[in-house]
Amino acid sequence: MNFDEMIDRRGTHCSKWDMMEEVYGVSPEDGIAMWVADMDFRPPACVGAAVQRMVDHGVYGYYGDERAYKAAIGWWMDNRHGWRVAPEWIFTTHGLVNGTAMCVDAFTAPGDGVVLFTPVYHAFARVIRAAGRKVMECPLVNRDGRYEMDFDAYDGLADGARMVILCSPHNPGGRVWTRAELQGVADFAKRHDLVLVSDEIHHDLVYPGESHTVMDLVDPSIRDRLVMMSATTKSFNIAGSHIGNVIIPDEGLRARFAARMAALGISPNSFGVEMATAAYSPEGAVWIDALMAYLDGNRRLFDQGVNAIPGLASMPLEATYLAWVDFAGTGMGAAEFTARVEKEARIAANHGPTFGTGGESFLRFNLATPRARVAEAVDRLQAAFSDLQ
Repeated sequence: MNFDEMIDRRGTHCSKWDMMEEVYGVSPEDGIAMWVADMDFRPPACVGAAVQRMVDHGVYGYYGDERAYKAAIGWWMDNRHGWRVAPEWIFTTHGLVNGTAMCVDAFTAPGDGVVLFTPVYHAFARVIRAAGRKVMECPLVNRDGRYEMDFDAYDGLADGARMVILCSPHNPGGRVWTRAELQGVADFAKRHDLVLVSDEIHHDLVYPGESHTVMDLVDPSIRDRLVMMSATTKSFNIAGSHIGNVIIPDEGLRARFAARMAALGISPNSFGVEMATAAYSPEGAVWIDALMAYLDGNRRLFDQGVNAIPGLASMPLEATYLAWVDFAGTGMGAAEFTARVEKEARIAANHGPTFGTGGESFLRFNLATPRARVAEAVDRLQAAFSDLQ
């Protein structure tokens, strides 16, 4: 595995590189794509080998017999997260945005409220609103550059809600929630009789010294309202396979979700299943460990360079490869600091307001790219804000 390899993704129908000029006005010819949350790295060789076996066979029919696939999920969750998952708990969706939409569809009705701890992954609010439900924001507290929860405040914000969606680890803040914080979320869901959807897509992308706790292991009393979500796609850079898992321990919730899956005719595609089965393996585990060691170097390089710019503050990452940079200290409005990043530094980064309340002064930068490109981005940002230094 060579994470320093520069792979030219331009002209490959790559959203991150081929769409950034249309979305941000940053040309892929001289710009740096740091927005869409996929990596500029090849996945582990075992994933490519699985696809090659399919190509060599040459027949791409309907996929059947998911035993090996579900066994791989069970092995991974047990060995990497200490969580025993029964095969019958597992539903396969077309990624976790689809999984989120399916949960909203299965467990809420039009007009119901869905609680989000904002700022948070922008697709949550998008699918909630598209389904005719209401986004109910519970803003996170930015305490000395680190997000925390304030349940005393949240109790007054949940009237009319039927569901709460947790992002664990958190995107975009990079928090690995403590067991006590997760218990707080569980208690909040019980107090307000909410279905709790725990999106743990980033649970493999945790830095050395940090430890992720699976929500299902926090409090057995919430199983009758708990829906878990996980995927290989973020962990192994196979987002184009559009595969994710909704894992539901409770039989009653499973029946409701299964009914909606059946009604919508959803079934997995064979490429995604084969890739995920290959990824959840000892070879995949070795690759993830090497990836996180490499990304640890990238985050240190980025944070050191960005935090040296007066007025900028990169939130310390405990997980994910998505740096969350606060420009409030510059005294600039969003239009000005965003223009400097896009027009002067020629970097495409996600706009903070799309993540909800609390994101107004932020941009999100994807660090999952060769280190030389991260260093170049830092140099460009320092030049774009050189008048502050």
